[in-house]
Amino acid sequence: MIRGMHAMFYSSDAGALRTFLRDKLGLKGTDVGGGWLIFDAPEADLGVHPTEGANPPSGTADISFYCDDIRQTVAELQGKGVEFTQDVEDHGYGFVTHFKVPGGFQVQLYQPKYGK
Repeated sequence: MIRGMHAMFYSSDAGALRTFLRDKLGLKGTDVGGGWLIFDAPEADLGVHPTEGANPPSGTADISFYCDDIRQTVAELQGKGVEFTQDVEDHGYGFVTHFKVPGGFQVQLYQPKYGK
């Protein structure tokens, strides 16, 4: 039966993104050869969202990180040089922001309002 989930980021700068995840976000990982890190993911959950039209298209997957105190986490990450692209906003399900990662894209960080 299912015992876990493997998620992936595709990045034009994979080495720098691996370093970012290890050094900035503090994720632990195993080098499976040649600097290819497989990270031990923290606690996880999985949601299924409906699509509206073509944005995002059906079949799209997304990865985000969540925390217990978004303001404290943002401050800690900014102290490590992580660049946020927006202020924290209330999106109903939680307090949300996004940060830049190597490879030219953004990742969501949120503090859920629902019980974990």
